[in-house]
Amino acid sequence: MTATARRATEEVAWHALSDGNRRRILALVRDEPRAVGEVAARLGLSQQIASHHLRVLHGAGLVVERRDRQRHMFVVSTDGLAAVRDFLADFWPAQLHSLKRAAESAARRPKSRRRSA
Repeated sequence: MTATARRATEEVAWHALSDGNRRRILALVRDEPRAVGEVAARLGLSQQIASHHLRVLHGAGLVVERRDRQRHMFVVSTDGLAAVRDFLADFWPAQLHSLKRAAESAARRPKSRRRSA
């Protein structure tokens, strides 16, 4: 994937995740496929609103849709979350380095100063 395509994928995913209802839906369909009606009922949304949010999540590649006879079932797409995960992963090395420095600094302080800090 080109850098431009990756940025576009990230933008679509972040836009989809910017809505609280969509984040709640994503959490709900994380572990098992759920139908639009079940998502709506569990989250107190109308079927029309739940369907809209699921379409946005699907368009962003964050959920996949499966047909079960007449029902449309949705479940998280781990591949779709890869762009978001990769973006956030870039932050961890710097944060872990800062945590390491803070722990090493605390370990060098005399014990009496550590308790009061």
